Amino acid sequence: MLAKLVGWLLLGVVRLLTGAQARWYGCPPKAEQRIYFANHQSHADLVMIWAALPEELRSITRPIAARDYWANTPVKRWITTEVFNAVYVERQAPAPDPSAAVPDEARAVDPLAPLVEALRSGDSIIIFPEGTRGHTGEPQKFKSGLYALATQFPEVVLVPAWIDNVQRVMPKGEIVPVPILCSVTFGAPIRVEAGEERRAFLDRARAAVIALRDV
Repeated sequence: MLAKLVGWLLLGVVRLLTGAQARWYGCPPKAEQRIYFANHQSHADLVMIWAALPEELRSITRPIAARDYWANTPVKRWITTEVFNAVYVERQAPAPDPSAAVPDEARAVDPLAPLVEALRSGDSIIIFPEGTRGHTGEPQKFKSGLYALATQFPEVVLVPAWIDNVQRVMPKGEIVPVPILCSVTFGAPIRVEAGEERRAFLDRARAAVIALRDV
C-alpha cells in the first residue's frame, strides 16, 4: 500500500514538473509484451517514460535501472524495487578477485540475464540501448543488447521512443529538478528482418528513435 501511495505521489510530482505527455505514433498503447527502447540523457528518463505509460501498462512494464546509481541508497533502492519494479543491471564488471579459485572467465555473469528473466516471465521492459547517458542531443551508437533480446524473443514487440526535453529538467550533475514541459513519443514497432546483421539492425533501431524527435 505504501508503495502505491509513493507511486501516485511520484506520478503527481513528475506530471506537475514535466507534464509527462505521451504521444503515440505508429502504435497505440496496448497491453501486449513489448520492449520499449529510447534515447537516454538523464537519470529522470526512467521516471519520465514510466510516468508517460497508461496505468494498465505501467503495471506490466519494468524499467531497466543501473544498479550502481539506483541502488546506492536505501531510499532509491526501495523506490526502484517497490514502486517501479525495476530490473537492475550492472554497468561495470566486478573487479577481479586474485584469491578466487575459479577463473574470472568462468565466473562471468551475463549482464543481460536479468532482462532475459523478466521477458521470460512475461513482463514488458524499458531499456536505453546507448548503455549510458549522452549529452550531445544525439543518441550514441546502440549497444548489442537490444539485438540479442530481439533475436531471443522475436514474439515481443519492439517499440522505439523519443524522450524530449527531460535533460533540461535534470541535467547531468544536477540534483534539483526544474519545471519544463516534456514528452515521450512512441513510434511504429520494428523487428529484426531475416538475415539482418547486428550492426545494421542497431543502426536502424537508433534511426527509428531519432526520427521521432521531429514528429
